[in-house]
Amino acid sequence: MVDSRVSDEGSAIRRRRECQGCGQRFTTFERVEEVPLWIVKRDGSREPFDRLKVIRGVEAACKNRPVEPAMIDILVQEVEDDLRDLSGDPTSEAVGKAVLEHLGKLDQVAYVRFASVYKGFDDIGDFQREVGALIKSTQPKARK
Repeated sequence: MVDSRVSDEGSAIRRRRECQGCGQRFTTFERVEEVPLWIVKRDGSREPFDRLKVIRGVEAACKNRPVEPAMIDILVQEVEDDLRDLSGDPTSEAVGKAVLEHLGKLDQVAYVRFASVYKGFDDIGDFQREVGALIKSTQPKARK
């Protein structure tokens, strides 16, 4: 090995090597291979975590809202990080809850939209309860 340095913002190591036989130099890259994240579905089956599914769901909830695509990417990364922190394989329910938690901080209208699909709202009362819970959880407590 002739030279070694960090590359790709710390996600890889670039090494310059020299062949012992012919003396020719070449470059290799070493990257950490992430363990795939598996999601346990409601029926008990397992499937790999699909960032694109989460992105599409959040984009639909954020349609016509002042939410930039970069903000959605950050939200999805935070959701994935939260799921990786859990012990064992997370459930699809844990994915939905993590999205709701982060979406509530990002945009409350998008939160209610996502919750209506995720929780399967049937009538206006479901919306009222969810908005009431959202208002209750985000309002600061009054000082006496």
